[in-house]
Amino acid sequence: MKFHHIGLITKLHSPLIEHTVKKLAEFLKEKKLDVLIEANTAKLLKNIQLPSGDYQTLKKHCDLLIVIGGDGSFLHVARDIVSFNLPVIGINRGTLGFLTDIHPTEMTEKLEEILSGHYVEEKRFMLEVFTRQGRKIKRKACALNEVVVTTSSVAQMIEFEIYINQTFMCSQRSDGLITTTPTGSTAYALSAGGPIVHPALDVITLIPMFPHTLNSRPIVLDSNQIVKIVLQDKIRALPHIYCDSQVNIKVDRGDTIYIHKLDQSLRLIHPMDYDYYKALRSKLDWGKKLVP
Repeated sequence: MKFHHIGLITKLHSPLIEHTVKKLAEFLKEKKLDVLIEANTAKLLKNIQLPSGDYQTLKKHCDLLIVIGGDGSFLHVARDIVSFNLPVIGINRGTLGFLTDIHPTEMTEKLEEILSGHYVEEKRFMLEVFTRQGRKIKRKACALNEVVVTTSSVAQMIEFEIYINQTFMCSQRSDGLITTTPTGSTAYALSAGGPIVHPALDVITLIPMFPHTLNSRPIVLDSNQIVKIVLQDKIRALPHIYCDSQVNIKVDRGDTIYIHKLDQSLRLIHPMDYDYYKALRSKLDWGKKLVP
């Protein structure tokens, strides 16, 4: 598939971002492609004059979205556009760049291939979390990396039970629980001792945060399972729910927390030479291949 109508999005403003967006827009215009910049991005980058529109306009008119920034910007955009079923590319102007994997110095070369129809597309599933009290669903949010249930107080443990598809799994006293997708396995979950999970696997991982027992370990589950978290009635510090470390949902007393796979998946585009293991070696500073 070739692309003809391109939407540009960023969540950050800096001279580097502005330079990259300007260069990108000029390249796309030279290719005689339609370029539309997201409305809030247009407000950030006032020196770049391009047609602009809100997310619904991008959904209607674009067949490809390009996010310029770091992984944090990409996560923010992913939650906003996942329901659009549009492919998305990340241009890295951040630090790690697991999701924004095209470097600005090779941007035009890689986009030349992609725009001509030579690319790798993969689907990354996301998580949805909601709180419920009785039959009333109170708050909803989604995450590409992880859903974290924890208190905002330092070193304040919470007590809760975990059910999988309504079947009791375990009770826990810990600082909280991380529920992560394979995409998020190299993010916050990794620093908490979780495993690296290849993004092609259809699984979620539950990782206890500083559990009050040595017997508590991460567990990998089929992604179609529904995770239910029931807080102890007499819990002292009520937890918050954090989605991708960006969305903060307050949990009220009596709430039950549900986490499950979102119905829609994110369509992520890579250059043809994309190599997941190369990305791991580069971002995690793994050793180079030994030559005898």
